[in-house]
Amino acid sequence: MATSQSGSKNIEETRDALMADVKTGLDQVESLLREAANASGDKAAELRESALEGLRRASDVLTDAQDSVLRHGRAAARATDDYVHDNPWRSLAVALAAGLVVGLLAKSRR
Repeated sequence: MATSQSGSKNIEETRDALMADVKTGLDQVESLLREAANASGDKAAELRESALEGLRRASDVLTDAQDSVLRHGRAAARATDDYVHDNPWRSLAVALAAGLVVGLLAKSRR
C-alpha cells in the first residue's frame, strides 16, 4: 500500500507542478497580449509573436502530459489484465466483494 500512496502523491505533485507551469505561461501570454493591444507597429508584432510562442510552449507541455497519462493508463490496464489472468479466482472474489459493498452503500442511501 505504501507504494501506491507514494505513487499517488508523486502523481499529484507532478500534476500540481504542471498546472502551475501552464498557469504561469498563460499569465505571461495574457500580459504580452495586453501590451500588444496598446502597442503599435513592430513592437506590437513582436509582442504578438512572443505570445504565440508562449501558447505553443503551453500546448507542447499539455500534449506531453497527455501522452504521459495515456502511457501510464495503458501500463495500468496491462498490469490489471495480467493480474486478472494470473489470479482469476482472487480477482473474482475482489469483484464480488466490491459489488457487495457498492450494493450495500446504494441500499443504505435510499
